[in-house]
Amino acid sequence: MKVICPQCKKEHNIDESKIPVGATVAQCRACGHRFPLFEPAPEPAPEAEAPKTGPRRIGVTLSKGGVGKTTTSVNLAAGLALAGYKVLLVDTDTQGQASYLLGQKTQAGLTELVTGELPAAETIVQARENLWLLAGGRSLAGVKRMIDRKDFGGELTLVEALEPVEKDFDFVIVDTSPGWDPLTVNVLFYVFELITPVSLEVMTLQGLVEFLKNLSSIQKYRSEVALNYILPTFLDKRIKNPDAILDKLKDLYGEYVCTPIRYNVRLSESPAYGKTIFEYAPGSHGSQDYRDLVRKITGRPELFS
Repeated sequence: MKVICPQCKKEHNIDESKIPVGATVAQCRACGHRFPLFEPAPEPAPEAEAPKTGPRRIGVTLSKGGVGKTTTSVNLAAGLALAGYKVLLVDTDTQGQASYLLGQKTQAGLTELVTGELPAAETIVQARENLWLLAGGRSLAGVKRMIDRKDFGGELTLVEALEPVEKDFDFVIVDTSPGWDPLTVNVLFYVFELITPVSLEVMTLQGLVEFLKNLSSIQKYRSEVALNYILPTFLDKRIKNPDAILDKLKDLYGEYVCTPIRYNVRLSESPAYGKTIFEYAPGSHGSQDYRDLVRKITGRPELFS
């Protein structure tokens, strides 16, 4: 066998039959250096940890109001629940309209979870089969002030509150308020995917451009968040202008643009009954369009067929 001294690199030819039983160390004849006769077997590589999995975190947001954010949040969450996924709907709007759309009268919600006043079991309510709600409301104004007063890490307030409770869900859908406030920034530091509802009006296009500028400033500090879906809303084929705006959206943003949500009076009526569009008018255009959105987000075209 050939042995090489690790110090002087001298090569030695050794007759293995003459090596004493139990010998483990050799000495170089050239430099006198003693070294292990047999190299130890390499240690097995540590097993790679399985990648950590968690729910898909999706924010529904745009700075402009009146574009269908809450309608989309509620009906998307309800559609995913109907498809068999466990869904947590989080309302970060001080108007608290998600509760109203689902016909829920909640006594506590996101505020109490963030401040630690109540445990998750007392703040998260089951609104439907597979669908749970963490309600918003006027008390969130105090949460905004609390975030503003933090000297460090205020943008992670929502992350700290939601990460311990999200493990039981497949999707977390977060509805946001119009405008650009500390809670909206918190949402962008929590979610990974964004859906932006865009009503087919010129002013909303301008709002989308402004939102993308603000989003890019957040992405400098958190590159994981991305705009994945642009959802045209209030498409009315009886009016010429929306078609032109829709074509412009497709030209600018291509594959990000989802199948539009058509204007449908049933979508406006259903909140008064505390029902989702799937419960109130399952055969309506609104129901069909939100089913299409669920198929796109899940990547499962066979759903609801």
